[in-house]
Amino acid sequence: MTSTSELLDRYRAVMPAFVKPLYDQPISIERGEGGYVWDLEGTRYLDFFGGILTTMIGHSVPEVVAAVQDQAAKVMHTSTLYLNEEMITFAEEVAAVSGIPDARVLFTTSGSEANDTAILLATNYRNSNQILAMRNSYHGRSLTAQAVTSHASWLTSSHSGLDVHFVQGGYRLRSPFRELDDESFTQACVSDLVQLIDMTDAGGFAALIAEPIQGVGGFATPPDGMFGAMKKVLDANEVLFISDEVQTGWGRTGEHFWGYQAHDIVPDIITFAKGVGNGITLAGCVARAEIMNCIQRTSFTTFGGNPLSVAAGRATLKYVLDNDLQANAFLRGHQMAERLGPVCEGADWIGELRGKGLMQAIETVQPGGIEPNGAAAAQLMEGAKERGLLIGKGGLYGNVLRLAPMLNVSEAEMNEGCDILIDTITSITG
Repeated sequence: MTSTSELLDRYRAVMPAFVKPLYDQPISIERGEGGYVWDLEGTRYLDFFGGILTTMIGHSVPEVVAAVQDQAAKVMHTSTLYLNEEMITFAEEVAAVSGIPDARVLFTTSGSEANDTAILLATNYRNSNQILAMRNSYHGRSLTAQAVTSHASWLTSSHSGLDVHFVQGGYRLRSPFRELDDESFTQACVSDLVQLIDMTDAGGFAALIAEPIQGVGGFATPPDGMFGAMKKVLDANEVLFISDEVQTGWGRTGEHFWGYQAHDIVPDIITFAKGVGNGITLAGCVARAEIMNCIQRTSFTTFGGNPLSVAAGRATLKYVLDNDLQANAFLRGHQMAERLGPVCEGADWIGELRGKGLMQAIETVQPGGIEPNGAAAAQLMEGAKERGLLIGKGGLYGNVLRLAPMLNVSEAEMNEGCDILIDTITSITG
């Protein structure tokens, strides 16, 4: 049987150099069940990252597996050139939960493509190439998505036909406004937005694209209502608001089904991906009909709305709603914060524990300050793996640990994961 070591040699021989596995000693994942995965040697790990928040309701969920198998036995691909009931029904279901009135849905294959679509719609609808985005943001690896990304660690190109301007926002720990209270912090960010529009508007911005909680940026979480205050400025200038819900959607924050709902707004456009397919390639864009229908030429996506993918999406969404996983995300997120809060506060090399629901992060710093401490982050990630827990890493300086258990994580599994994290944290001196 192939070993993990042999697989790593083959990986390095055939994959691009810029694609890198996690960990000093990378692991393979041979199979998964529920909240756990096993490597080729049979070592079991509790999975608190889910393939970057993608395996949202656990591995090998019977309802999702059955839906995919049933669809595969009928037809696996048609494209949007043909009618398919699975695709149309899922579009109706997504529109119904989106919160956008008179919604239209276009399925795509990735979050990058979904965000491309959102920018395409906004620039056509507003007849402008000017886009606003948030500092510390990440929206994907395509050229358009990279143009609205403000995260140097994951920024591979500055070439774009867009005129993009970046606003101060949710990454509070390193913001020049970090000492302000929530209301004053929000007002300072809004003032920055107002000045940016006043100084750089060349005839009307098309849209502001924002993640309600920044994913790759280290789960940076703004005060509730911040985007609501910003949207008042946007509305006054007829600028659209695009909510990138690739990581925050489907109940992960616990408090709400969508991240945007913490800000008392309804976006003009929503993008989604990752967890909705529970591992199957599935993404999309939701917009008001007048915006979605502004494209006058024929356009379609070859694999968007693929029957196999939407069958997985329908089964996943049904599982989330039937089992009220948003409520579980709230309870288990509260449990995680209660367990980890005291030990994080007691470690002078941890800057903060932040986030909502099952989307929380630990940022590591140099003891006594806020200078990034990537070495401590690496120790924590590697130590957790050695003890049987998989977590993610992110942040501009690679010093943020991302904790994103499955939405149906149990109380016992949460305690198991927190026990491992607490044990690892207390073993590190910083």
